[in-house]
Amino acid sequence: MSAGRRSAGLLLFRTTDTGGERDLDVLIGHMGGPFWAGREEAAWSVPKGEYGPDEEPAVAARREFEEELGLPVPDGEWLPLGEARQRSGKTVTVWAVRAELDVAAVVPGTFTMEWPRGSGVQREFPEMDRFAWCTPEEAAERLVVGQRVFVERLRAQVRGEADAPDA
Repeated sequence: MSAGRRSAGLLLFRTTDTGGERDLDVLIGHMGGPFWAGREEAAWSVPKGEYGPDEEPAVAARREFEEELGLPVPDGEWLPLGEARQRSGKTVTVWAVRAELDVAAVVPGTFTMEWPRGSGVQREFPEMDRFAWCTPEEAAERLVVGQRVFVERLRAQVRGEADAPDA
């Protein structure tokens, strides 16, 4: 993969209060298609997608969220979580949005590929085949390694705002 590839995404979150300590849950999706079928660990992702040099990352993040979940981006402030370089060399930029979303309402977007490989048969698969609200610990097991940093950054922000009004 080229080192110049870039993706952008949105990480929905909701705050929780367990034992007097502020924390959060995040919404992540299991990657669709035959390669990821049957895998759980490191097979989940922030809803995100690639964008070209003429597209702004925030515009791409909104587009990809809507394509992958089939729902509009919920209203709310976009909290920047920065960038992280993935093992593939791709740079991912993520924002977090505090929102509730019913995973039963998701209508995932699809992609087409030849499957089985070499068969000449084109099949359609969901980009993400299921979504779940996860604690940071659950997300750390499920997310691909290079995206775990976004949950850590978000968690630090959420815990840091515990004394702020309306946080």
